[in-house]
Amino acid sequence: MNVWDTWWGGDPDRLEQLYGAGGGGFGPDPKPVQFSTGVLGKFARWWWGTPTAPGGRRTKLHVPIAGDLCGGSADLLFSEPPKFTAADETTQKRLDMLADDGMLATLQTAAEVGAALGGIYLRPVYDLDVADRPWLHATHADRAIPTFTWNRLSSVLFWKVVHEEDGQVWRHLECHEKGRILHGLYQGTKEKLGRAVPLEDHPATEAYAALVNEDGALATGYNGLDVSYIPNQNSRRWRRDEKLSDLGRSDLDGIEPMMDSLDETYASWMRDIRIGKGRVITPNAYLQSNGRGQGASWNPDQEIYAGLDMLARGGDTQQLTAVQFKIRVQEHRDTAEDLVNQILRSAGYSGQTFGLGGDAAVTATEVKSRERRSMTTRGRKILRWRPGLQDAIHALLAIDQEVFHSGVTPQPPTIEFEDSVQEDPLALANTAEVLRRAQAASTDTLVRMAHPEWNDVQVSAEVERIHQEQGMAVPDPMQTGALP
Repeated sequence: MNVWDTWWGGDPDRLEQLYGAGGGGFGPDPKPVQFSTGVLGKFARWWWGTPTAPGGRRTKLHVPIAGDLCGGSADLLFSEPPKFTAADETTQKRLDMLADDGMLATLQTAAEVGAALGGIYLRPVYDLDVADRPWLHATHADRAIPTFTWNRLSSVLFWKVVHEEDGQVWRHLECHEKGRILHGLYQGTKEKLGRAVPLEDHPATEAYAALVNEDGALATGYNGLDVSYIPNQNSRRWRRDEKLSDLGRSDLDGIEPMMDSLDETYASWMRDIRIGKGRVITPNAYLQSNGRGQGASWNPDQEIYAGLDMLARGGDTQQLTAVQFKIRVQEHRDTAEDLVNQILRSAGYSGQTFGLGGDAAVTATEVKSRERRSMTTRGRKILRWRPGLQDAIHALLAIDQEVFHSGVTPQPPTIEFEDSVQEDPLALANTAEVLRRAQAASTDTLVRMAHPEWNDVQVSAEVERIHQEQGMAVPDPMQTGALP
């Protein structure tokens, strides 16, 4: 997860530290370790593991394609807010209110982090001093220790560093079990958890001291586990490990070497540009003298001159030698494009999803055809997101009823993921016109086709306005008194 997080973060300093360049973890000269057969040797043999020459500036360039991949995954899932439907009317109204309170932003963030780390935890939280309703919180997978029973999350331990001072680290631990949360405060070091101390000993946890029972547990008011885990995709790397096999797989899993090669390609391209700058080799005698014993200097605006220690011969202009190296633009571009396409294919996406292949106007059907691989990956992820999100909303409603007495009936809602590719309004209007002329669809159906995001009330009002404008509205005979 640390490797995936480093690529997703895109910080060159962290990449160098991870793979050992410049002495990050391997000392000032990491070259000997590159011959090792262990994990450190494997990392050091990567391009990011090669050291920068002593006295030289870092010329390595990072292409943030990992961030693009994870952000694109989140956009495919939650570019439009999902639709939550509850059987109870009171619950539906409250659910609409909870969903509008920043939930889409939380889900987008959770989807991106989950694509990077292999999964994400969702849980309801509340704070009476902050809001009058609960909300969903996304906890990152590298801040939790889960326990799975038959590939279902049965308990999970979250930790958070609340204080560091003089080498001492204070951690707040939350163990979520069925129906309760165990709270603990531990004083230790960066390497060790240390000893348990009373919750009252730190301001970050003292509020829990009055709420927990003698076991340090706090009832959630929800019969099930209040945390749901959503794996990104099925795991390959940890398939044979019983403790890790259910954690899921990052979109970046297996493509790290290609991302390393992509960075190397762009760095080589930029190197060609640097060494391709025009130079004119000239004797030092041609440079401007600063006086006896002061050497010579040159004007920065005349950056093409480069002096050499050689004799100047009068009238010999051949001593001015122009040097211009070739910049291999096409070779680097072709290599980079092939690497990008291979990275996208291996991650399960189509190049068109990320703007490759031109910007020509196409219909939604053509977009889906070109992005078939991305849509297939999106469908696989929805299969994992739907049950996990249902459990999270169920727990959210239960906490809302227990703490805020909202009158809702806690239940898992029906979730409909909106289409990430919207139809062209002109194409929809043409289709609706053909259906109307063929008398193959009612006004209600046509309105729903043109406005799939509308609810029943909006559709009924629009149908009524259309009928009024076209003179199709017929008064009810029972209301006009025409019939006895």
